[in-house]
Formats: sequence, structure tokens, C-alpha cells
Amino acid sequence: MNAFNDSTALVTGANKGIGKEIARQLAAAGLRVYVGARDPERGRRAVEEIGGGARLLVLDVTDDKSVAAASAEVPDLDVLVNNAGIMLDGTSAPGTDLGALRRTYDTNLFGVFAVTDAFLPALRRSPRPRIVNVSSGTGSLGWSTGPDARFPTGTGIAYRSSKAALNMLTVCYAHALAPEGFKVNALAPGLRRTDLAPRAAASDGDPAEAAAGAVRLALLPEDGPSGAFLSWDGTPVPW
Repeated sequence: MNAFNDSTALVTGANKGIGKEIARQLAAAGLRVYVGARDPERGRRAVEEIGGGARLLVLDVTDDKSVAAASAEVPDLDVLVNNAGIMLDGTSAPGTDLGALRRTYDTNLFGVFAVTDAFLPALRRSPRPRIVNVSSGTGSLGWSTGPDARFPTGTGIAYRSSKAALNMLTVCYAHALAPEGFKVNALAPGLRRTDLAPRAAASDGDPAEAAAGAVRLALLPEDGPSGAFLSWDGTPVPW
């Protein structure tokens, strides 16, 4: 972590849940942390709770003007954690509302693409740029198929397919940015006690545990992996 002293990070969707805990842990590690939040008031409260080097960055990942304005406020960046995500519809593929599917992709996939591209100039000024995309084990094709599938149901198609697409986006960015020294990885945080969905809200999974996995990827040493899909505990997840 010493290599990242005096470094700057941005965490999207950081006013609550796993995102806020990621921001908290990065600030505790000595980084200046932009707390990305769509709602300014909630963002301010999160910044006050985190303290240290936390600062508010109003950012709606689904709004091109908001993304452009936010990127103009951050000239230099070492770590980008694309954490903002939503789950609107837990139904199966035949019953999923098309509008919910589009809104889910707008945040979980297109928002990651928009934010990453907008902040690339700032990241390219870093001697050790890192990108972490918070994905989901439910988006793993390996864990969704076969006789030993962890997630054998066809439910949650909008969320799960958006995360599978995010995994491919991660791989493509990792390959494209490798010559510039970037480390780009995806994280499966596990089921956590958040307001993502009723099942998550009822879970006893600690968001801090998942956040620790994201922070490890955010502060990877030079010999760390890139283009990987890793669980919160550092073990590989099948694509």
C-alpha cells in the first residue's frame, strides 16, 4: 500500500453499501478519495462519515453531462472503482420488462463504459493506474451452467446478464490498456447486506468484507493480475 501514498481514487455509487465501505477503506489507507454520488446530500453525509481524505464528486453514471462535468473536476487519478450498480427486476428471461433491462444496462454496463472512458485521461497521468469493476458471481457463466452450478435458475436476467457483459468489458479494457501499465480486474463481492435487492437486504454478509477485496485490487502491486475475475477473498471466479 505504501506505493499508493498520496494517490487519488474515485469510487462510483459510494454514498452507501459496498461503495461507501470501499471509499472508507481507501481513505484509511491514505488515499484521497472522491465519493461518487448521484444525490449530493447523500454524498455529503457519506463524506462526513468517512472523513479523512474523502471528498464529494456529484456523478450520475447514466448522465453524459454529469460524467463530463465530474471528469473535468478530477485532473489526476490513480484508482477508479466502478461500483455503481442496480437490480430492478429479479424475474426470469421470458418475464423481464424491456424497460427494466435497458435501465439496468444503462447503469451496470453503459455507465461503466462512459465513466471509464471519461476518466482515462486522468488515469493515464498515473504511474500505476488501476481499474476495478464490481461485478457479480451471478454473472459467471461457469457458475450458472452445468450439474454443479451455483446459480442454476433463470431469474434475475437483467442484472446477471449486465454483469456478464461487464466481465467482457473488463477483459477488453485489460487487453487494450496493458501496454500502458493498467491493471483492470472484475470483483465478485458475494451476497452482502445492502439495499440492492430484498435478498441482499436480508443477508448477514458484511459489506466491509467485500470492500476489502475491491481495495486489494485497487492497490495491486506491479506483479498483480490484470484481466482477472476474482472473488472477494482473492480466489478466481470462472467467467
